[in-house]
Amino acid sequence: MQGPGTPTLDQLRVFLTVVEAGSFAGAGRRLNRATSVVSYTIANLEAQLGLPLFDRETTRKPQLTEAGRAVLAEARTVAHGIDALRAKVGGMLGGLEAEVGLAASVLMPGARLIDALTAFQVAFPTVGLRLNVEALGAVQQLVVGGTAEIGITVELWNRASDPLETIAVGEVEMLPVAAPAHPLALAGTAPPGLAREHVQLVIADRSPLTQGQEFGVVATRTWRLSDLSAKHTLLLAGIGWGSMPAHMVETDLAAGRLVELRIPEAKRRRLPLTVIYRTDRPPGPAGRWLIRRFAEQAEGEAAARTG
Repeated sequence: MQGPGTPTLDQLRVFLTVVEAGSFAGAGRRLNRATSVVSYTIANLEAQLGLPLFDRETTRKPQLTEAGRAVLAEARTVAHGIDALRAKVGGMLGGLEAEVGLAASVLMPGARLIDALTAFQVAFPTVGLRLNVEALGAVQQLVVGGTAEIGITVELWNRASDPLETIAVGEVEMLPVAAPAHPLALAGTAPPGLAREHVQLVIADRSPLTQGQEFGVVATRTWRLSDLSAKHTLLLAGIGWGSMPAHMVETDLAAGRLVELRIPEAKRRRLPLTVIYRTDRPPGPAGRWLIRRFAEQAEGEAAARTG
């Protein structure tokens, strides 16, 4: 029995574009090719593999067959691998970056950023830096869109469609807090449901990646804020309750300006911090150095906890 043929990289890229665009015509517009050329390329790919990749008969738009879904994952792996290879060689040919773009989660401890960026300035005095501090999906959006080469995030969305490399760089501890005069603080150990009756302060996402999704929202009434410092200020003023990074409120807790809440709907939890970058646009020498610094910070924190 004769095995399948060998598809070309162009055929795989056209296949991936059809899947992403949702139609042959949409893929043609993205690739600047006629729809008939896209259709012919897919037909040749199916002939090479000996399998139908799209169901063109039961729906108006081409839908992946079971075989098509299986091929999709492998096609992405091949395409991302080629992109990564070309980008890596390009980086070696190009040498040191002129500038590094970093997008950091609002939850990233400021002390860690200061440590890394102070050392970065000493190690790479000729390399510029662009720093964006964002919430939720905005970090990933900046990296995927090419505005930032490196991101530090606590969540990832739509991983299957985004060519992202991930590196664990520690954790951030979150805890629910309120001003000492807030009803939830006065209640001591609050009964289930009480937290829902009070305004919760929530950080809003400036990207569309989490549209329609809620993260840690308990209350029926929420105030949405785009800035973590503003949330901190409102919490100190007794306007609502909410979860905050432990490193941001530890002095407030010690001084009695804030109180850690004991509510069943929201408890202390640790969120993973993850460095991300596009596999087809890996960082250059300066960016790789910065990632290593964040990883070494995490290793040091882990050793301190266990030692």
